[in-house]
Amino acid sequence: MGSPDQPPEHPTDALAALAELARDALAAASAPRVLIGITGSPGAGKSTLAQALVAELNRADGAAEAGPIAVHLPMDGFHLANATLDRLGLRDRKGAIETFDGWGFAALLDRVVAETDHAVYAPGFERSVDEPVAAEIAIDPAAAIVVVEGNYLLVDAPPWSRVGDLLDEAWFVQASEDERVRRLVERHAAFGRTPEAALAWALEVDGANARIIEPTVARADLVVSGATWRVEVGA
Repeated sequence: MGSPDQPPEHPTDALAALAELARDALAAASAPRVLIGITGSPGAGKSTLAQALVAELNRADGAAEAGPIAVHLPMDGFHLANATLDRLGLRDRKGAIETFDGWGFAALLDRVVAETDHAVYAPGFERSVDEPVAAEIAIDPAAAIVVVEGNYLLVDAPPWSRVGDLLDEAWFVQASEDERVRRLVERHAAFGRTPEAALAWALEVDGANARIIEPTVARADLVVSGATWRVEVGA
């Protein structure tokens, strides 16, 4: 059974088209590595698309002995630890923009851009314990396309504005509010919340975050459907 964010069908032609756009960005770049940002509101389908795009690029282009050509780099590893959220009184708003180490995330992206002759390690996020995991993601020298994924990539305020500046392209994944809420309720319930608590979190916490994220679509290079993976606005 697929994840709550999984589209009902696998739109392979749309995914192949997005992979080709990523390759075009790499071909046009003067640097050996490009950062493709995938952003959008909670429940829009960012993670599912980012993971599928990386798998498609690596399937079609093959992986070098030194490592895969494409790597998924989610910002979830920069969640503040639960103990820190408790200390700051932010645990009940986990996922809000102030519950991430945005400065650390921007600094990591600086390294990913500049340090292409050795592996750069990034934290991941383990949902089963709801905590970041240090150095879980390896960005090897062979990784020419890094798919950066997260909610706040295009927010126009420090430190997030620095994140946007480092992206070679930014794609905004869009889905209807009803669809996003449905996916979020399923996701939160799958990780232990009651149906009532899952709905409340989707509407109140995720909903407040979406109100910050949705206007950032104006700074995206492409708008991609979270249901079909087809480009709705852009190239």
